[in-house]
Amino acid sequence: MGKGHMYLVAVMDWYSRYVLAWKLSNTLDAGFCVDAYRAALRHGVPAIHNTDHGCQFTSREFVACVEGSGAKHIVTYA
Repeated sequence: MGKGHMYLVAVMDWYSRYVLAWKLSNTLDAGFCVDAYRAALRHGVPAIHNTDHGCQFTSREFVACVEGSGAKHIVTYA
């Protein structure tokens, strides 16, 4: 990128390593992460959803989306 940054979020099944959904954004807000998670739900609801400690993954909007789907939200420290 000549100027600025692009952010990529990918929702991946750890067992199969299959990418269920992905989104790009030029802002680091939670909205594009929520959109990717909702798109991944088309493949099924996980028992556990594991993320890093990024602000977009610990936002109220994202946590509510994950927990609202029935998955347990786990945040790991990198």
